[in-house]
Amino acid sequence: MPTDKSKIVYRELVKKGFDEALCKEIAYKYMTTDYTATRMLGYLYRMTEPCEEMVVDEMLAILEDRNRLIKKHEMETAQQAINQVYLHGLEQEEE
Repeated sequence: MPTDKSKIVYRELVKKGFDEALCKEIAYKYMTTDYTATRMLGYLYRMTEPCEEMVVDEMLAILEDRNRLIKKHEMETAQQAINQVYLHGLEQEEE
């Protein structure tokens, strides 16, 4: 289900004159979180006349940043678990 921000992304893309199928693809398939949609909206508000290639390139950059943040959080969680083993050993009771 699209978020409210995804719907706004769709409307802004349509306002910029992009093909409706492309607008739906970007807004409802890829810009589906508040983080990604907000980033795309910031881009669309700054750019007065972006072409399709520019918008798709920005979408890919936003998704790459999002994936990088997810991996960073996963690595931090794993490192925290390793630190717990170093501090308390493997014989710690499960909670």
